[in-house]
Amino acid sequence: MSLANKVLAVNNDLPIRTNAPVHSGKVRSVYWLTEADSRRLIKEKSYNVAPDAPLAIMVISDRISAFDCIWHGEDGMNGVPGKGASLNAISNHWFKLFRENGLADSHILDIPHPFVWIVQKAKPVMIEAIARQYITGSMWRAYDKGEREFCGSQIADGLTKDQKLPELLITPSTKGILENIPGVPAQDDVNISRKNIEDNYAAFNFGSEDDIDFYEKLLKEGFDLISDELAKVDQIFIDTKFEFGYVKDKSGNQKLIYMDEVGTPDSSRIWDGPSHREGKVVEKSKEAFRQLLLNHFPDPDILLNKDRMKERNALAADNELPVSVLMEVSKTYIDIAETITGEKIILSDNPKKEVIDILDQQYGLID
Repeated sequence: MSLANKVLAVNNDLPIRTNAPVHSGKVRSVYWLTEADSRRLIKEKSYNVAPDAPLAIMVISDRISAFDCIWHGEDGMNGVPGKGASLNAISNHWFKLFRENGLADSHILDIPHPFVWIVQKAKPVMIEAIARQYITGSMWRAYDKGEREFCGSQIADGLTKDQKLPELLITPSTKGILENIPGVPAQDDVNISRKNIEDNYAAFNFGSEDDIDFYEKLLKEGFDLISDELAKVDQIFIDTKFEFGYVKDKSGNQKLIYMDEVGTPDSSRIWDGPSHREGKVVEKSKEAFRQLLLNHFPDPDILLNKDRMKERNALAADNELPVSVLMEVSKTYIDIAETITGEKIILSDNPKKEVIDILDQQYGLID
């Protein structure tokens, strides 16, 4: 069987029973279950949620995005073998440790297949929070140009590229376009300060002002837990994105949970410890793919300059990346997933058929 057949590139065409449009993001597709199927599964599987909680099937893909574009390869390789299973396995690992260490639950209720989560609907906190332990990437580029204030926090002079920060820095930004918040432009992904959040906590969907402290606690303790665990396998946690939301449990109590994904090569930077001690940065995350693209094309400004999005989209659409490039990326994802979880990532021969069979035979969700 060809490698292309082992890649799940299209994940929004599964015959999962739903009355709602399928929401397809860069990597995951979400199928909202019917009210009848949600109620049936909650009862059959004894999920700790309210009896009328809306449930969804979240199916990951092997697609790879970078610089706001989806990339594809030669020989029909429209994704990266093992990428989806690796992302899910890593998130599952961290969410489980968060729960076992008394931090907070996640939106995941069940994991029928390495590509699939059954999740409960959450009311999202409209913030993407980046936790940073080192100065690199976009933060370094801004610092190098003279910026010293990041999301309301002052940073000292004299730092060097890739240096460890004196303490963990939280740099939140808006999730989506938020209207009528004083001092916050109505644009997606705008940097905000803690004061912006405190002054307008309801607009960001916080249930109370006290929950801002709890959200920061979950941010910092979640980051520290992942960082400590990665250190045990000689990897360095550089930065990551966290997202949160509210759900109700079986008793109707509202609680703040982790959602989306966490601590993955897509949402984080991870560096190899032994290489770092030799003075080299070896990325164990999607950053390696971004660097590869910057080196692959003769005019990297197309990838970095937002004013050239039309050219960038054409670049991604018109260029098939070499299979060797996608397999290098595959190795990065699979290696870090196996290092973190201690489990082998097995490539499915026909992932779409496996997903459909399991959701049909064990969950009765296929039309």
